[in-house]
Amino acid sequence: MGDNDSLSSSLATSSLLYIVITIVCIGLAWWALQQLRLDLFLRQPKSGQSKMLQILLSVALGYEAARFLIDYFNWSALLKGMF
Repeated sequence: MGDNDSLSSSLATSSLLYIVITIVCIGLAWWALQQLRLDLFLRQPKSGQSKMLQILLSVALGYEAARFLIDYFNWSALLKGMF
């Protein structure tokens, strides 16, 4: 039963870390997109649809950046077992 508890705790910690990394990356993408002049490409840059587009872009970019970081950490952990 001790191994099960240890594995469960490890999975919970990893899951929490992945959630935090994803949220931080989405926040960073939102922050970076603030500098992008989307008003040049949109008809009504102050509309709700424009804000929704910016949110969706930041979620998509942030998720992809987080996925890259998480994969990188996992690959690095797999390399430890190689040596």
